[in-house]
Amino acid sequence: MQTAPKKVINGWAMYDWANSVYNLVITSTIFPAYYEAVTGDGNEATANDTVHLFGREFVNTSLYNYALGIAFLIVAAISPLLSSIADYKGNKKSFLFFFCTMGSIACSAMYFFDKTNLGYGLICLIIACIGFWSSLVFYNSYLPEIAAPEDQDKVSAKGFAMGYIGSVILQLICFVFVLKPELFGITVGKASQISFLLVGVWWWGFGQFSLARLPKGVPMEQVKTGSIFTNGYKELRKVWEQVRHMPVLKKYLGAFFFYNMGVQTVMLAATLYGKSELNIPTTNLIIAILIIQLVAIPGAYLIARLSDKIGNFKALMITVALWIVLCIIGYLLPRDGINEFYGLAILVGFVMGGIQSLSRSTYAKLMPETKDTTSFFSFYDVTEKIAIVIGMFSFGYINELSGSQRNSVLALVVFFVIGLVLLIFASVAKKKQEQLINS
Repeated sequence: MQTAPKKVINGWAMYDWANSVYNLVITSTIFPAYYEAVTGDGNEATANDTVHLFGREFVNTSLYNYALGIAFLIVAAISPLLSSIADYKGNKKSFLFFFCTMGSIACSAMYFFDKTNLGYGLICLIIACIGFWSSLVFYNSYLPEIAAPEDQDKVSAKGFAMGYIGSVILQLICFVFVLKPELFGITVGKASQISFLLVGVWWWGFGQFSLARLPKGVPMEQVKTGSIFTNGYKELRKVWEQVRHMPVLKKYLGAFFFYNMGVQTVMLAATLYGKSELNIPTTNLIIAILIIQLVAIPGAYLIARLSDKIGNFKALMITVALWIVLCIIGYLLPRDGINEFYGLAILVGFVMGGIQSLSRSTYAKLMPETKDTTSFFSFYDVTEKIAIVIGMFSFGYINELSGSQRNSVLALVVFFVIGLVLLIFASVAKKKQEQLINS
């Protein structure tokens, strides 16, 4: 196949520009800091604050992790059903629009979240998370349809780069509101709420630009029989049956499951870890996250070039090994160590964009030629989301059990080590496969 025209590629990449503001402002910077402020007691001497919800006392950071875990569990449960419908009816574009709209509205609704309605805020967080990650199932599935295999690393990296650039632009706008609220006659809290509203508007608006340029889906030739509610999960099982007989892809997915468990948990929990455990001021946290986003742009491209020279598996192994080192550094960071936190942010940024981009394109390359692209990426998505659920619940539970998020960070090292070992096995299997083909 040939790579799609530049207009289509740019349109596809622009959805990363549109939705990545959720990942930066809501997941990584302003919302976690705002959440910690409205649920904390204001005493910086204590690392953990508690809140009451549903008749139970929670550590506030753990409750945040549990809420995200629930959201990812829902995404993992519904994506097989939705992706199967999209493949057979050819309406993945409609699903992308629906989840883009749902997530955008939920972000905008966070404008009304304050310390008097914790449950409401968490519900908005869960709905926004479901909208963001469910839309990515359909967005990612376009990659093998619009890019030839030899261009997929480059196109995937372009999407992530556009996402980082777009999200940084809006983050800087929000930064002005949060750091200088007196210029607008508002409080810091209101500035944060306005930022949530801006995320919703930005996501939805630029999302429409992207949708206008993406091709319509093509319905499959076969017509499915049986219940629409079971066909999606049958499709997932069908994909698994194919994966079972593809040793390289199976081992790669096992590796991806474990190392991605670590990557996503670090990304989702980093801000609250910095705020609660390391006592990093909100301003410095936002600066650190911006550093991560800016460094991630060249990081994504450099790791893509590295994969061209040494192969995807070797590049991934090097990146996962770096993540192990970074987790250990994160565990050892001193409280109030702002400069050390900045240094870690630079290193994390470099490997963050690269590992996500390369993971997606590696999976696309290992997939068999099929019209079931959405179903295959749904399988990838379910693997990713179950890993995140385990990672987030583990992080929160270890924190509640031990009283320290540092122990949760150290536990992530185990996930990365397992992922690295399985990547080595996948690389060996790929070499054997290539030798058989060439002999």
